[in-house]
Formats: sequence, structure tokens, C-alpha cells
Amino acid sequence: MDLRHRYVAAREVVLRGLGVVYATAFASFWAQAAGLVGERGILPAGRFLDAVHSQLGSEAWRELPTVFWLRSDDLALHAVCGSGVLLAAVLTLGLAPRFAAGALWALYLSVSQIGQVFLGYQWDALLLEAGLLAIWLAPGTRRLAAARASEPSRAALLLLRWLLFRLFLLSGLVKLLSGDPAWRDLSALQYHYWTQPIPTWTSAFMHALPPLAHRVEAAGTFAIELGLPFCVFGPRPLRLLAAAGFTTLQLLIGATGNYGFFGLLTVVLCAPLVDDDVWRRIPGLRLFAEPAKPAASSAFLRPSVRRAAATAAVAFVLLVTGGLALHRVAGGIALPGPVVAAIELVEPLRSFNAYGLFATMTKDRPEIEVEGSADGQTWLAYQFRYKPDRLDERPHFAGVHMPRLDWQLWFAALASCRETPWFLAFQRRLLQASPPVLDLLAADPFHGEPPRYVRSSLYRYRFADAETRRRTGDWWEREPLGPYCPALELDGERLHIASP
Repeated sequence: MDLRHRYVAAREVVLRGLGVVYATAFASFWAQAAGLVGERGILPAGRFLDAVHSQLGSEAWRELPTVFWLRSDDLALHAVCGSGVLLAAVLTLGLAPRFAAGALWALYLSVSQIGQVFLGYQWDALLLEAGLLAIWLAPGTRRLAAARASEPSRAALLLLRWLLFRLFLLSGLVKLLSGDPAWRDLSALQYHYWTQPIPTWTSAFMHALPPLAHRVEAAGTFAIELGLPFCVFGPRPLRLLAAAGFTTLQLLIGATGNYGFFGLLTVVLCAPLVDDDVWRRIPGLRLFAEPAKPAASSAFLRPSVRRAAATAAVAFVLLVTGGLALHRVAGGIALPGPVVAAIELVEPLRSFNAYGLFATMTKDRPEIEVEGSADGQTWLAYQFRYKPDRLDERPHFAGVHMPRLDWQLWFAALASCRETPWFLAFQRRLLQASPPVLDLLAADPFHGEPPRYVRSSLYRYRFADAETRRRTGDWWEREPLGPYCPALELDGERLHIASP
């Protein structure tokens, strides 16, 4: 760490920024929780926990730490998500920062454990890892502003930089090491804008750029992901260059796709690269009005003991995350026994992770259309909020909201119906006309009544060109690929293929 500059403002930006990220993450999931994992949701949390307990017995609490072991019904979901939003506001306001950061991490860990496939994205893992480090970074004062006379933990700042370094470097390395020719010949972004999980209307215009422009974009992505991470630990000008490059990339990603709170979180994690002298030049940012007297220290250990403990903690985190990173880019390598043991020890916390986004580029866009029927003759399509459906519907921006059902449908379309058990559970809920599941959709053609049958078909979607869009108003064009799941009906609680 550079000891010549202060990072008091960086601590405040990280903690208050994480408060905003936590607020968006909890609020977004809260709006979907009942439909995804509620009692009448697609994958009920209670049933999931019962299955885990029947398999692991008394070890279930340790292997899957979550407050939902106490209660996992809809009331508990609402209570946890509501508490998360409230505590996020407390952290954003700079009140009881260490307590708020610790409680938020514990609650988001609890939610991610019962979210199953719907909370398994890399930014969920990134938020947990950043949240755990934030507990260390947060001062033990009642108000964050009261700690402005004291320096933040250098060890915590170092590990936050290490997290940012791994996030970008691994994302670049996995692209090269995957062997995907589209990344190696720099043509990947010719596919990205229309094959990404949930495009925006700006994606269509980016897709229309000439191939040379896409190659320049891909080269720029590699420069940022493979070159700038090493600037994280360099001199001050290089650190500021890395912060600017990382932020620019995230802004471009956020302007052309829907990735929930990922971009906001990553920008917040760039704050430890920026010292107080830079923050002070930003007009209206009041993070430097130090109290007249330094706040009394709440530490009860001698400085030498604290330094030794911090050194041991940093070494442990580097050991675990370094081993995970090595395994991510060289999966065949055998890690030393102590490293494997350390990884297994912390695995239930989901807060020590390896990263690597867009390792291979999807070059096609299959989409699932789900239909219901009351008589087996007339079929009506369900409409989703964000994923492509109607050809004439302009792609939406979801902002920091993470539409998890729509995202999961993108993955489902890349696999078969038999390989996607959650999708069968989704169809069962449609046949039951489950209100919280129907609330996840943009339109229910049966107006809350259960259909007798559901079926799903696969289509290949592609952006319509500018001339077609002007002539017809269609943003998409599609061609049928055949059935995805056959027509299904319910016999009690059991799904079975409908009779002809």
C-alpha cells in the first residue's frame, strides 16, 4: 500500500456505496422472492432446506448457514428482505457502520443460500466477498463521519484491491484460455450485443456497428482486463488509470445490457484506488470535514497483536483466493493439501471466490416461448417482462433491478428441457396459476385462471436490421427451432405429458 496518501474518503465511498448496492440487491430480490422461492414459488425455500437437512442431518447448519433455518415461509422472506433494505439505508447514511456491514453480509448470505439457481450469479458472489471485507474496513464508531480523523485499515484496502485485480484479470484470462476462436480473433462482440441474456434497445445500435469497430472494442476489453489489473498495485498515476479504465468499461456494459447491480458494485470497488487528494477535488463532496478530536479507539488489543492478526488474516485470504484463481485458469492443476483444506473450510460462506465473465461467446440466441391452453386447441403465449418475446417490443432497460426469472430462461434455452428441472417446476406453477409466479410475468393470457395444458417451443431470435425496423416496427426476427418441452398437464401435483 502507498503510505504517502490518505484513503479516508475511499473508506466512506466503499461503505456508503455498498449500502446503495445492498439496497438495490435486496429490493430487487424482494420484488421477486415470493415467486422464485416462496411457499407457492418456483423453487420453495422450505422444501429446499428440508431436502438439505434430510441429506446432511445435523451438519446442514454448518454446510448451509442461513437464518432461514429458523423459518422459511413468505413472512420470513419479506422480513429478511425488508431488514436488508433498512440496514442498507443505515449503512448508506453512515450509522453504526460495522454492525450494519456485518448484518447485511449475514442477511445476503442467508438469501443467497436459499435462492438456489436464481442467486448463483457472479455478482452475487462478488457482493458477498466485498461485503465480508467491508466489515473489516468499517470503523467501530457509531457514525462513519466520527472516524474521519483515523486511517482505514490498510489490510482491508489491500484485500479490496486484490479483489478488483482478480475480478478483471481472471475475466480476461478465461477468455483467452477457453480456446474460443471468437475471442482470439477479436470477433466476439459481433455476437455479444444480440446474444447476451437481456439486451437493451441500445444493443441493437451497437450490433449494427461495422466489424472493425467490434474488433477495436474487443481489443480494448482485453487491454482493460489483462493490462490494467497490474496497475492496481502500481504507482498512483497507474492506479488512477486503472480506476478510470475499469469504470469506463462498466459504464459501457451497463449502457448496452442488463446486469443488475454488477456495474454499480464494480465501480464502488474502484474507490480504494483513489486517494483523498483526488476525492477532495470533486465539487460538493463533503468527506473531509474531520472532527476536532480523533474518535476514541474501540480496539482492545495492543497494536502489535492487531498487526499480527491482520497479517495472518491477509495471508489466509491470499492463500484461499489465490488457490481458487489458479484452479479457475488451470483446472487440471493439483492444489496443495493445506490450500484445499482452507478452501473447503470457508466454502459455505460463499465469500471467497474465483471470477471470469464471458469465458466463451454465445453465437446464437435460442428463446423459449411458453404457451398455455384450456382445450388443447387454442394456445396463448405468456409474456415476460424483459426477455425477448414479441417481435415489435423494444428491448428494455431494467436499471439496477436483476430480473432473475428472465435471466434464468436465457440459460434454460441453451440446455434441454430435461436438463432444466427448475423450468418444469415453473410450468407446474403456471398450471396451478400460482399468483406470486404470475406476478413475475408481464402478461398472463388466462387472467389468473389455471390453463389445462402448458407447452414450450424454441425459436432462434436475431436483431432485425435497421431497414426492417423502419418498415415493420419489429426489433427482432425469429425462426422456429421446434418444441422445447412437450405439452404437459397436472395430475394432482405430478406433471405428465398430455394425451394427444
